[in-house]
Amino acid sequence: MSVSVEELKRRACEAIDKNRDKIIEIGESIFSEPELGYKEVKTAAKVKKIFDELGYEYEDEVAITGVIAPLKGKETKARVAVMGELDAVVSPAHRCADKTTGAAHACGHNAMIAGLMGVAYALHGTGIMEELSGDIVLMAVPAEEYVEIEYRNNLRKEGKIHFLGGKQEFIRIGKMDDIDMMIMQHLANVNDKGIKVIANSGSNGFLGKLIQYKGKEAHSGGAPHLGINALNAATLGLTAVHMQRETFQDKDHIRVHPIITKGGDLVNVVPADVRIETYIRGANVEAILDADKKVTRAFKAGGDAVGAETIITDLPGYLPTVLEYGLMDVMYENLKTLYKEDEVLYEAEAGAGSTDVGDVSVIMPTMQSNFCAVTGDFHSKDFEITDKETAYINTAKGLVMTAIDLLANGAEKALEIKKNFKPQMTKEEYLRTWGKLDV
Repeated sequence: MSVSVEELKRRACEAIDKNRDKIIEIGESIFSEPELGYKEVKTAAKVKKIFDELGYEYEDEVAITGVIAPLKGKETKARVAVMGELDAVVSPAHRCADKTTGAAHACGHNAMIAGLMGVAYALHGTGIMEELSGDIVLMAVPAEEYVEIEYRNNLRKEGKIHFLGGKQEFIRIGKMDDIDMMIMQHLANVNDKGIKVIANSGSNGFLGKLIQYKGKEAHSGGAPHLGINALNAATLGLTAVHMQRETFQDKDHIRVHPIITKGGDLVNVVPADVRIETYIRGANVEAILDADKKVTRAFKAGGDAVGAETIITDLPGYLPTVLEYGLMDVMYENLKTLYKEDEVLYEAEAGAGSTDVGDVSVIMPTMQSNFCAVTGDFHSKDFEITDKETAYINTAKGLVMTAIDLLANGAEKALEIKKNFKPQMTKEEYLRTWGKLDV
C-alpha cells in the first residue's frame, strides 16, 4: 500500500527538524570559511563529509569542485535536480571575509548548501525515495558569482573549463543531460511588508568582458613623450562608455559597471599595461548584444585616441531567467504550509542581478525561490543572516516537499510540467550560440 504524499512530507520535515543543529552548523561553518568560485575545496569537502556520513554515493571534482549525489526512486519516470551553490563573493570588509582572498558569504550561498544538506538528511532512512517514481539528484555547484574574470579566463585557456559559471559547465559536460527539471533557493532581504518567502522571480542576463590596453613604457618624469599611456587610453575608453548610457532604453535594464584591475606597474613609468573587467547586463539578449557593440566601440576608441593597442575578450555571461509557472505553483502551495498565506508572495518583479540559473532555465523547467532572512546589502560588509530558521531549515523543507510533490503518484506533476515546457534552446543550440560568443 502506497504512503500518502502528506505523510512523505511529514517524514521529510520531521527528519529536517531532527537534524536541525547539524544543518545550521554546516551553514555557519561555510559562512566562516568562504571560498571563491572554482576554488571551493574546503566547502566541497564539507558536503562530501555529510554524504559520506549518510552513505550516499557521489561524484566529486565535477567542473573542478562540484559534487553530485543521485538518489534513486523506486522507478525513474523523471529526475529532479536540487542545487546549492558552493562559492562566495568578494567583500573584504565583511567580518567573516577571508583575509587573503577577500572572499565572504555576503550573498547567502552558505544557506543554499545548508538547505541542500537539509534535503539530504530528509531523504535518508525515511523511506521517502522508495515511494517516489523518480530520482532526486543533489548538486553542489561551483562558481555562480562571476568574479575573478581574468583568473577564470586563464582556466579556460588551460582547458579546465569553458564557461565561467558552474551551472553552465554542468550543462556543457553533460551533467544536466538526464535531468528533467531543477529547483533551488536563494536568500532575500527581510522586508517591511511582512513577506517571508517568494515562490520565484526572474533576473537579468549579461556578457562578460575583458579589456587590455597595451601602450609603451617610458620615464614618467623625464621622457613621457616617448611613451604611450595605456591608463589615458583606459580613461578615455571609460568616459566613452559613460557617453553611451543615454542610448540605453529603460525597458532593457542595461547596466555597465567596469573596474580597473591593473592600472600600470610603477608610478615613475608610463603605464603600458592597463586592464579592465566589466559586465554588460540586460533584461534580454538582443538588448545585451546591442549594448555590447556600443561598449566595444567606446573602449576601442580610447586606445585609438592615444595610439595604444586595445585587446577585447568577450565571454559568455549568464542568460536572463525564464520563469516556469508550473514549478512555481507547486512550490507556492508548499510555502503556504510553512508561513501564513499573506507572508508568501507568488512572484516578485525581476531582480537586476544575474545568475547562471538563467542558463539552466532556457533548457529545462527551472525555479529559484527566495527566502527573506537577511539584513544588510548583498555583496557588502553589512550582509548578515538574521533569521536562521528561514535561511537554513525552511529552505530545506520547501525544496524537499516540492520535490516530493513532483515525483509522487507516478511523477504525475513532473511529467505534466515537462510535457508543457517549451525550451528556448536545446543544449546543442545553447553551446553553439551562447557558448561561442567569445570565438
